[in-house]
Amino acid sequence: MGDAAANDAFIRRFLEAWQRRETDTILESFDDDGVYHAMPLPPITGKAALREWVAHFEGVTPARLDVHHQVASGDVVINERTDHMTLNGRPVTLPICAVFVIEDGRIKEWREYFDVGPAKAAYGA
Repeated sequence: MGDAAANDAFIRRFLEAWQRRETDTILESFDDDGVYHAMPLPPITGKAALREWVAHFEGVTPARLDVHHQVASGDVVINERTDHMTLNGRPVTLPICAVFVIEDGRIKEWREYFDVGPAKAAYGA
């Protein structure tokens, strides 16, 4: 079982990298066969697919990710947060619950639960 305090700090640093759009740091945080799964959408698996997905955010205005609650138990970190971002030139606010599974100091699984409605609305969908 992993060190809960270290995993908690690791995820906080990871989210800070997301806010700043630090692609290399984000990708280094994932296991080689890591998975990101926004539950309303298909999962993104493996470093190559993750790199392509993360690259889409490089030109996007940095976001603000407000973590309201975060708990860590062994290899699992769960947080409740609100992401504030700009999509298609429009401000978007997304309440999110995220589950991270850490293996050997890297993200093995990252699952997020949220309503895609606010993001779709930014694109007129």
